[in-house]
This record gives sequence, structure tokens and C-alpha cells, in this order.
Amino acid sequence: MADHQVTRGGNVAAVQLDNEVGMLSWVTGSPELTDRTLADLAKGATQRWGPEGAILRYGADPKDTEAWAAQWRSGGTRAGTQTQQLALHHDLGDHHRDRYATYLLHLREVAQGHGIDVPFFVNVHGTEQGRGRSFPIGISQLSRAYAGIPQTTSGSDHYLGELTVENVPDLYVINAFMAAVHDADQPLTSLEFESGTGDYGEDMSRQVTPEAMDLKTRLCVAQGNRLINYYLFSGGHNPPLDAPAGDGNDRIAFTGERHGFAAPVDPEGGLSECYPALCSTVRAVRGSEHLLAAMDEEHDDVALGFVPDHYLTEYAHPDAVRRRELVRDTQWFRGMGPRDILARALLLGGHSFAALDLSGAPTSAGAELDPAGPALALGTPPVLGRAVQERLAAYVRAGGRLLLHGRLPVLDDDGTPCTVLADALGLAVDTRVESAPDLFASVRATGWAGEQPEVRVGFLERLRTTGAPGTRAEPLAVDVADGSPVAVDVTVEGGGRAIVMACDYPCHLDFWRALLARIGVHRRIVAHGGSSGLLTTTTADAKGQRLVHLVNVAPVPQKFTLEVAGEPFADGAPLELAARSGLMLPAGIRLEGAVLRWATTELDGPADGSAVVLRRGDGPGRAHIDTDRDVVVDGDAEVVRTEGGGVLVTWPGGAGGERLRLQIA
Repeated sequence: MADHQVTRGGNVAAVQLDNEVGMLSWVTGSPELTDRTLADLAKGATQRWGPEGAILRYGADPKDTEAWAAQWRSGGTRAGTQTQQLALHHDLGDHHRDRYATYLLHLREVAQGHGIDVPFFVNVHGTEQGRGRSFPIGISQLSRAYAGIPQTTSGSDHYLGELTVENVPDLYVINAFMAAVHDADQPLTSLEFESGTGDYGEDMSRQVTPEAMDLKTRLCVAQGNRLINYYLFSGGHNPPLDAPAGDGNDRIAFTGERHGFAAPVDPEGGLSECYPALCSTVRAVRGSEHLLAAMDEEHDDVALGFVPDHYLTEYAHPDAVRRRELVRDTQWFRGMGPRDILARALLLGGHSFAALDLSGAPTSAGAELDPAGPALALGTPPVLGRAVQERLAAYVRAGGRLLLHGRLPVLDDDGTPCTVLADALGLAVDTRVESAPDLFASVRATGWAGEQPEVRVGFLERLRTTGAPGTRAEPLAVDVADGSPVAVDVTVEGGGRAIVMACDYPCHLDFWRALLARIGVHRRIVAHGGSSGLLTTTTADAKGQRLVHLVNVAPVPQKFTLEVAGEPFADGAPLELAARSGLMLPAGIRLEGAVLRWATTELDGPADGSAVVLRRGDGPGRAHIDTDRDVVVDGDAEVVRTEGGGVLVTWPGGAGGERLRLQIA
């Protein structure tokens, strides 16, 4: 490949290092516990904990090779305590992070030794069953192989099928969590970006709609993806092997004579129903690529917390009862919050947000939490490592704003008690209640939220204050059964605030917006009249040029007006978006002698000096240009000089897809 790199006049722009490293052991639940790995674990345990400390932590002597192997291969159930079982599982996952990093960085060195000097990619798995809730496991496994490594970045590998209100937060959070462990020179990419019909079994049991690719592309582009690799874009044929394998197939792959039968271009070169939609999507991105290349997503004053150790759950030995219990709890409450409500309420509630890596890794933006920075929202299992708890406690004491949704954290990573954060907030849990067939746990918001209905929840924790000095708590929601607080707003001496939602309050968007407003989080973009399923965000460059990204994952059309940073977009003109469609609308685009202040349709290529080209939609459109010069337009478009000295260009509907050129005379 080296001779064909772009650096030598070829077309190889980047190289992916291996594929889905760690995926097989994760999906089978079978960590690599070879003799070599066990010897490495013994050496590391002795160095970190000392000979006696290793025995206390894991329940086996590193010097006793047989007993050591048996303890690790049994998941800590051969001997020892539940705490040792939890510590063993946690440290096993952490050790594998180093193994994967060593392997991938070795591949990088080998490639460089053979003359590869283009950027390297690490492919991060893995969605499952049309959801992305487990995807951050791949980030947890592999980020040490690329975080902060020059000329190296990660790429997503996702298979979500349709994009709907159910899983659109998954994709948004996938991108946000990936970016959280990148440095400023590491762009987001997608190396396996699902495309086609979804008929992977060639049994017609599944058919993904063509617009799914469009919605996912638009969302990823809005979040700053710089490369999207449609996979598979085209199918092909598997040739017979030169030497038969005797496996009943005797071909280079196991899918039969053909592969990629779900792709937009089938194995024989035919075009599926997905192909025209994909062409339209690529045209939309290319129309603004000259801007997107230098743009970053703009965020509201809130970030979602990412705790990599909450995804150190790929291994749970079948006999390790306590470990399996803790994994189930962690899976339910981590990341996007219980029932995914936290991320869904943020995104569908109109917020665009970044994520912060709370592990304190030197390459992460969250290594030092800035109390003057964005408010921090975090889905919290009962397990939250001591170092993270200390970091969050210090953040709130220094004036930071925190929203916790889930269980009040009371355990360290190894399962030992740890209430550093709860103590700092002056809170404790009296009782945990879970809904059951004969018990409908219910809560009601207190007066701060106005008239709110009583709602059923899946779980609640009855909270009590501990009287910690410098803390004051106001109940925000109570258990209907006994009036105990299940959500509180804690003020901490030093100006910090923490809202603790110890119940899975439903995704009532107005309630969650009001809750966020209590800690000063407001929407930059407000869609008046839009319904659930309309996502809004913006990207901007250093010159102040913007693209307003609108993605409608709802099965119904949207008609709305838009307000961006307190100003009406398109002078308050109504915008329309068809069901399951999107737009990238330009704002403040600089031309020679003019500025395209806004347009209600997309760009169709870069500005050509003093001209801009728009792609007409199916309906009527408008554009406003700030200039004192004349504007010449194509065809049936009309030009009107406005009172403010600008020019308003309007055109009728009925010519969707055609190009409209606006020339500054």
C-alpha cells in the first residue's frame, strides 16, 4: 500500500489497523486467559499490590501458578470473597485494555516500518439488536490504542437499522462518547457505516427504509464526522479457493458465491431502492463539504458524563453471582440513564450536547473538570469509582453544576463501600423500591414544577439528608406512598448545585427542560411548533459561518419556526420538513461583497466568488443576502430589495432538486 498513498500521488488516504479487536471475546463472554496472559496478570498484580496485597485482592497467590490460573479462569469463584470476585473481574477487563493497546500500537509500528505515513484508524464496535447502548464497551476496550496517539483516530462501526426516537439518542451518544476520548487533532469517523436494505441473511426478513441512511448520515455529519465509509456500498462474488478447504463452500468467504446482497449496489452491479436516496444524501453533504470540513458542532451549556469503567462489563463468569448482579445494575443505569431517559430527554428536548470523559485520563477533556464550564449530566449506577466520585465532589464544591439520574453511588469499582460523592452532597438512601406486578411505584413532582401528574416509575430511592455542613436540599419529587423525597436539588457551600433524580421519571420533555433550567441549562435552538422527533443543532467555523442541521426522525412531517441564540431564523418564516428527512441550512455564509444571511434550502456546492448555488426543495423557498449590490437569479426566482438594504430571493415550489444560482452583480 505504501506506494499508493496520497502522500506519494496515489489514492490511499488512511489505513485501518485490524478490525473489531476484542469483539470475539466480548460477544462470547470468554476473555483470553492463556498461560501467557495469566503470567502477565501475576506480574502486574505483584508490582501493583505486592505479593501479600495480590492475595488479599484476588484470593490467590500469584506465585502459585496452578491456583492462580484456577482462580482467574473461574471468575474468582474458586476461592475468596465477593469483593475479591468483583476486583478480579474489574482488573481483568482493565488488563485487556492494555493488551489490545499493545497489539494495535505494535501493528502501527509495523505499518510505519513499511512506509505507511497516512493516518491510522482503529475500528470501534459494537451495536446490537438495533441499539447502541453497549457500543461504549468498544470505546472502553480500545481507547488506549488511539487516545492521544498522533496521526491515529477511531472510527465507529454501527448497525442500527431504522433511526427513530428509540435509538437516535444511541447514535448521538456514540459520537459524543467517541469524541470525549479524542484530542483536538482526532476527528470523528465512521468505518462501518451501515448502508443498504439490511437483508444480511438473504431471507427477506428485514428491510430498512432508504431514508435511514440519510438520517444517520446527517446526524453524524452534524456531530463532526469527517469520514463516512458506507459498508457495504457494493456487493461482489467470492471466488473459489485455489486449494479446496473441504468446508462445503470452498470459497474465500462463507456467504456463498455472492456477498453484499443487501448493499446499494448488488453483486451484479444492479442498483437497489437505497441507491437513489444515498446519492441524494451524498449530494447534500458535498454541497456543504467546503464548510463542514472546518466546522465543529456547537453545544448547549450541558455535557453528558462518560465513565469508561461503567462499560468494563464485557466479562461476567456464569458462576460469579455478585458480579452478574452488579453488571445488570450497571447496564441499566449507566450512560444514557435508566431507560435511556436522560439522553433522550436532552436530545429530543432540543439540546445539543458534548460528552466529558470523567476517568481523568490525561488526553480527555474531562481530566480537569471546570466548574465554570458546562453543567454535567450523568447516569449513575450504584458503582462509581472513588477517583470519579472525588472528582465530582470537588467539582460541585468549586461551584459546578451536576445532574445525577439513577442510583445514588455507594460503591467503588471493586464493590467496596464508597460514599464520597453522597457524603459531599449530604445524602443517603433509606429504601430502594422497584415496581413489580403487585406494586406500582409512583412519584409526584413538588410545587416548583407547577401542575404535574402523578407518574409511575420503574424504581425509586427514598433519599434522606445527612446534615453535612454547607449543604441544603430541596425536594423536587416525592414518593406518593409516604412522601419521602426521591429527587432533590442540593446547594453546596461554594455555589455548586446538584440535582439528584433517584427515580426513572418519564420522558416528559417540558419537565426535563424545567429541571435543566434549575441549573442554568437552556436551549440555544428552539423550534416553535415542532413535535417530538425533530432534532436541531448547529455547526460553525472560526469565521462565524454556520449550518443549521435539522433531522426529523418522526414518521410525520414538521412545520415550525426556528429561533437560534435568541434570534428568529429566516426572519421567522415557517419551515417545513417532510417525515423522516433532514436539511442543512446555511447561515452567515460569506461571499465576495455579500453575506448569505440565511436560506431555507441547502447549498449545492461552494461559493464561486460572488455567486452561491442552492439546491431547490420540493416546496417554495427563500434566501436573504446582505448586499448593496444587485443580485441576478435563475428562472422563476424573484428578487426584492428589503428595507434594511439586503435582498430577499423567493421561488415557488415544484422544481425539487434543480439548482438555483444567485449571482452578486
